[in-house]
Amino acid sequence: MNDSSPSLIPAFRPVPRTGVIYVMDRAREHGYTPGAADWCNLGQGQPETGELPGSPARPADVRIDPDDYEYAPVGGIDALRRAVANLYNARYRQGKASQYGPENVCICGGGRSSLTRVVASLGHVNLGHVLPDYTAYEELLEIFGTFSAIPLLLEPEAGYALSTKNLRREITGRGLGALLLSNPANPTGRVLRGSALSAWVHEARELRCSLILDEFYSHYLWDEGLVEGATVSAAEFVDDVNSDPVVILDGLTKGWRCPGWRISWIVGPASVIEAVTSAGSFLDGGGNRPLQEAACALVEPSRARVEVVAIHEAFARKRRLLIDGLRAAGLVVEHEPDGGFYVWASVANLPAPFNDGDAFFEAALAQRVITVPGTFFDINPGKRRGNHASRFRQYLRFSFGPSEEAVTEAVRRLQHMIHP
Repeated sequence: MNDSSPSLIPAFRPVPRTGVIYVMDRAREHGYTPGAADWCNLGQGQPETGELPGSPARPADVRIDPDDYEYAPVGGIDALRRAVANLYNARYRQGKASQYGPENVCICGGGRSSLTRVVASLGHVNLGHVLPDYTAYEELLEIFGTFSAIPLLLEPEAGYALSTKNLRREITGRGLGALLLSNPANPTGRVLRGSALSAWVHEARELRCSLILDEFYSHYLWDEGLVEGATVSAAEFVDDVNSDPVVILDGLTKGWRCPGWRISWIVGPASVIEAVTSAGSFLDGGGNRPLQEAACALVEPSRARVEVVAIHEAFARKRRLLIDGLRAAGLVVEHEPDGGFYVWASVANLPAPFNDGDAFFEAALAQRVITVPGTFFDINPGKRRGNHASRFRQYLRFSFGPSEEAVTEAVRRLQHMIHP
């Protein structure tokens, strides 16, 4: 019998799976199928996509014009670029002399496409990234090889935050030319906003360190003192849209709950947009044209605000259910998430074997509950940190992206698993 193992095929290397892909593969081995009613997927990285009370009607069809059968421009159609620029100006640039225009926006085919274009456009610099952070960064920060990825450790005792003083020390001490992070953060739910975010933008401007912000969870904020419909973006604190080294990534995936549309954008200085558009010409060739046309209506500022308000109402309840349920089961939620739709929790105080993230994950699969072990967020590009035990081996990420019914049932099953 011939061994058909993929590792034996000449020229190809094993490509690691991201955390979410790994846990879904393991779930399928346990009988999971997409949409299975008897499974609770707290590992999913997407929000529920159906109607929410008070949300705008979900588009039921998409018009396809004759021109839509042609390629879209690599940087996106002009109408959507203008619509996205208008959204940022309406939300964050009112009264400011410097305004975003279509030349400051690049449309891409989903979040990973945006990230890939950005990192492919970086030069020979030290790129800082924080730990823990989004699992897909690991392979992305290794594959191009034009920059050196430098990890910056965030500590639970500090709320997984980096002070402005420590930010300056990291940039100057490590010679960082750019810094990549998610805000709101995946998986911790930490949020930079207000004066803290303003200070980061100031440091980036003064030290000439490009700030690359993955803002895909910008619609998910949980501070009760916020104005209704509030969102977060570094765009609020940019002085000059074409000279401040601030690059923003967002899209329809999370904030508009349309992950299947695969529409994202990069907002930044025109020179950066020119570079990432050129990168897209050889990386992916551009996004879906008919859906770009349809997306223009979704990002209209007043409509987008209604969606944000609906998200806040529905997801705030699920957030509370999950936090309280995990704590009742004996898990430690050191810091309640200020943003995003994840809870980052420690199992260190649970009885064995549940006090290990991987063992907890496997045990939960037997209860038809999917989670993501914390080690996947200890991103290690190129595996240069060797085989040291992960700081996050006793943590897991739990999503309240699914329906309220699924979150409630998952909590019940996990509590029964730990305390039968």
